[in-house]
Amino acid sequence: MAGGRRDWLALAVLVLPVLLLSVDMTVLGFALPYLSEDLGPTAAEQLWIVDIYSFVLGGLLVLMGTLGDRIGRRRLLLSGAVAFGAASALAAFAAGPGLLIAARALLGVGGATLMPSTLGLIRTIFTDPGRRRTAIAVWGAGFSGGMALGPVLGGWLLEHFWWGSVFLINVPVMLVLLVVGPILLPEARDPRPGRFDPVSALLSLAAILPVVYGIKRFAQQGPDALGALGVVAGVLLGVVFVRRQRALEDPMLDLRLFRDRRFSASLLTNMLGVFSLVGLLVLLPQHLQLVLGRSPVVAALWLLPTTAAGILGAFAAARLARHVPVRWLVGGGLLAAAAGFGVLVATGLDTGPGVLVAALTLVGFGVSVSETLTNDLIVTAAPVERAGAASAISETGFELGGALGTAVLGSIAAAVYRSGLPAGAGEAARETLGGAVATAAALPPAQADTLLSAAKTAFVHGLQVSAVAGAVLLTYTAVQAMVLLRRPAAGAEPAPERRPAGVPR
Repeated sequence: MAGGRRDWLALAVLVLPVLLLSVDMTVLGFALPYLSEDLGPTAAEQLWIVDIYSFVLGGLLVLMGTLGDRIGRRRLLLSGAVAFGAASALAAFAAGPGLLIAARALLGVGGATLMPSTLGLIRTIFTDPGRRRTAIAVWGAGFSGGMALGPVLGGWLLEHFWWGSVFLINVPVMLVLLVVGPILLPEARDPRPGRFDPVSALLSLAAILPVVYGIKRFAQQGPDALGALGVVAGVLLGVVFVRRQRALEDPMLDLRLFRDRRFSASLLTNMLGVFSLVGLLVLLPQHLQLVLGRSPVVAALWLLPTTAAGILGAFAAARLARHVPVRWLVGGGLLAAAAGFGVLVATGLDTGPGVLVAALTLVGFGVSVSETLTNDLIVTAAPVERAGAASAISETGFELGGALGTAVLGSIAAAVYRSGLPAGAGEAARETLGGAVATAAALPPAQADTLLSAAKTAFVHGLQVSAVAGAVLLTYTAVQAMVLLRRPAAGAEPAPERRPAGVPR
């Protein structure tokens, strides 16, 4: 088989797990009411069903990325596929909340092996800069496609089957990966990985998990002592981890990567772009459903143009980067996303879904342009034998950016919302707009209309204030990218790299 065709077939295989992981991120919200009715979890158990996946995934990414560099990225990918498929079957047939929480944790373990392995293998397979950017664009398009497919597919499955079907769809895809992966994917590893340090592995977990927990807690309950303690503890343990890496002859994480301005600037740009997009994706579906009265499935369909824009942005970035300096493309994309937030600042109760979706589509397009190019800069800043670790750092930034976006923009919107409600609105109504809708259902019509009008107005005001914050942040990020992502030296793109030994052409 010709090398070029084999490379693109390998890419198609690598997109499969990315597609499923992004579907899994969105589909659970649709299944939650059904599985809650069937399994009867407590409020705490329901929270763990939702959150345990992202806790484990975020905590293990760095460890799994470096492990893939040591034992082989293909081997880790296929092992993760086994874990992900088995966990999906376990979740689909879980007989109680405890078993479902355990299955979701195992899904997080599998997901942590899949994401850095796929991006690291793309770095290995595609050595030509132009082809690599196109491959990363396809990889990112798979992620965007899964985010859109999740709500639509989830809604259809739940109309025709039981809640476990949203997990069971993962199994056949993982089986395909296990069959064709060994045929099409090359093995790639660090030929000189050095000694493995288990203390560093434990410290990486101990540093990341409390930070993720604290951020999630801020998003769900607002700032409190326990969430702050988690973040502070994670940061302190992170300092210990960094000091240990500097002292080791064979560090688990090569901190010299962060001395590369384009690597560290790309990582920060990546994280802040995701921060803005995910924060908005939390607020706009609520607006479509609870302010404008669209059903969940109709609201999901309204968001499809955003996904299409994200896919278009990824491919446009790969093509334009052949002719336009990367820093201008990244900065321009983020300024376009800031303009989308600017549109939302002018929204009101009478703003139709078309304007809202147009604004979100502009944000999705701009962030996608930026993410495609910054992901490429991140994975190419590292030597090819450490591509897994670099990919894991990128994915960890993605997870933290998404969690922070939910926490910060969500908290801003929630604070403005609560301040806009009348004093006697009731505790549930003051918590969320959904709580206000439920409270109004039990009130006389006149009181219900008054409460709903105040709640919807307060929610829209919260969206406007969050949009101002998002626009300012993205504008700053755009300027930062245009300044920091300059080439270290003038010249053309570097010549295509030689493939490591054992990687077929």
